[in-house]
Amino acid sequence: MKVTREKEQFKKLSAKDLESKVNFFKKELFGLRLNSLTTHIKDYSQFKKIKKNIARVLSYLNQKSLS
Repeated sequence: MKVTREKEQFKKLSAKDLESKVNFFKKELFGLRLNSLTTHIKDYSQFKKIKKNIARVLSYLNQKSLS
């Protein structure tokens, strides 16, 4: 259910907002990678979730640019 709500939110965003979301998720992924090198991470599934969110947002951004 959470994924469908995120998808609906991404569909409603403008191209500029989608680009800022991509940057946010990339920074979050970078921070998570740094934390994995320095400290122990409890939930390694976060890597996969963030990567999927980046792909989703990029897909919606591509759809907006084509239409």
